[in-house]
Amino acid sequence: MSRTILAILAIVLGLGVTEPAWAASSDGDIPTAAQSDRVTSPDSWRAIRQGEAGYIGGQPATRGVLIQSEGETWRNVRNGKLAVYAGWLLIGVTLAITAFYFIRGKIMMEGGPSGQTILRFTKIERIGHWLTAGSFLVLGATGLNLLFGRWIIEPIIGKTLFSWLSWAGKWLHNISGFVFMAGLVVIFYLWARDNLWDRYDWGWIKGGGGLLKKGVHPPAAKFNFGQKTQFWMVIVVGALVSSTGLNLLFPFTLADLHAMQVMHLIHAALAVVMILFILGHIYIGTIGMEGASTAVTTGYVDREWAREHHAVWVEEVEKGEPKAAE
Repeated sequence: MSRTILAILAIVLGLGVTEPAWAASSDGDIPTAAQSDRVTSPDSWRAIRQGEAGYIGGQPATRGVLIQSEGETWRNVRNGKLAVYAGWLLIGVTLAITAFYFIRGKIMMEGGPSGQTILRFTKIERIGHWLTAGSFLVLGATGLNLLFGRWIIEPIIGKTLFSWLSWAGKWLHNISGFVFMAGLVVIFYLWARDNLWDRYDWGWIKGGGGLLKKGVHPPAAKFNFGQKTQFWMVIVVGALVSSTGLNLLFPFTLADLHAMQVMHLIHAALAVVMILFILGHIYIGTIGMEGASTAVTTGYVDREWAREHHAVWVEEVEKGEPKAAE
């Protein structure tokens, strides 16, 4: 009976052993020396270590791999260069934004608020913005926990609480990914046309966007060059992050294990790039510029703010027709 059970286990586990040494021994329990040598053959274990696939009935050959050597390479890159470079970039950009705030200061409306408002974004535009932005905040927080949490958070809160936090974060990450993709579709439909290059963009670039010197306000339409860069970064990089995330969420659907390891590294690296861009966006939209935040909360902005930062757009709205570039 024991020989039968062991033979079945060998088949289920895909060990590829047709006659185990212990099953062929004379007393049924203790293998002979010659039989032991055959089971522990260096060539056999070397093949397993190098990723040679065994046999599992009714399963793809790749699932018979007991040791996937590339996994060690993936782990070393993920926990090594990727984590180290990403960490330093996040720290560096955060420090650069902080230094910019103390050097340049908050960008104020020069004449002060006018007290009159103009509709900047409609309700559907605000919904599209927050579908994308809100889900990205969740994705960013949970993703950074997966990348750095074991080194930063776990020593503080302990292994048990950290395991529960990461488990919940994984589910939030997966669900928020679909919300983020829906947001990408909405904002692309609403804003893609307004984010195409126009003749005002070069003037905005030459003037540094009005960020470096006080009193400099390059004319811009509904979106200036900086906002357009941010928009297309979110659309293009967001689409790449979403596609790689879907392949990881539904493994072996469109890619094998090796491809998924590469996709994971691409997914994490591009997500960090998005976070670096979004940090600047959040800064400008909150503490960095007076009067900017109401555009995505109430939908209205002060007319003085609009004239200083989007003069061409204000004229278009007031006249009800586009203004030709000068």
